[in-house]
Amino acid sequence: MAARAPNRDAGMTGRTARQPGEPDGIDRRGAVVDSDIDLHDERQRQETRPREWDLLLAIALGGAVGAQARYGVGEAFGHSNSAFPWSTVLVNASGSLLIGALMVVVLELASPHRLARPFLGVGVLGGYTTFSTFTMDAHTLVLAHRFGVALAYAALTAASCAAAVWLSTVTVRAAGGAITGRRARRAERSGDEQVGARR
Repeated sequence: MAARAPNRDAGMTGRTARQPGEPDGIDRRGAVVDSDIDLHDERQRQETRPREWDLLLAIALGGAVGAQARYGVGEAFGHSNSAFPWSTVLVNASGSLLIGALMVVVLELASPHRLARPFLGVGVLGGYTTFSTFTMDAHTLVLAHRFGVALAYAALTAASCAAAVWLSTVTVRAAGGAITGRRARRAERSGDEQVGARR
């Protein structure tokens, strides 16, 4: 079987080859299918590979922003090795608050650009929050024989982060529902007014 000519548009638009059993024109992910790709041809198979450089760049840039923000909070609320690490608690709790809000907005209330979640979630908030510093703080407190403080620190961090995610998720979801409801009622009234004007 002669290899078909590579379809250059497929690689640029992220089209994928149709797999056996999938309907013609669309694949299981809902992506546009290029039926001209010959999977026996290595050059054409390369066209089905997803583009990732912009995704990795968005995550890297977001991570740099988040890490700088975390460093700033640490500098503003510094502490000694034996003191309670309030700056790390603040970072992780505030980051959890923002992550909960972001997930509701991205997954339920809006349809953002495909790089928004990797940049903000994985990048900025992933670089901002820190499990490694939390672990090191607890380890340092144990080495300083402040076992009660280390235990309180671990418990407060876990509780504050869980509470922050829950609070932001519930609050943003309720606010989004209220806004959506008002828009729907406004659109319904506008439609009724237009129908009345036609009469």
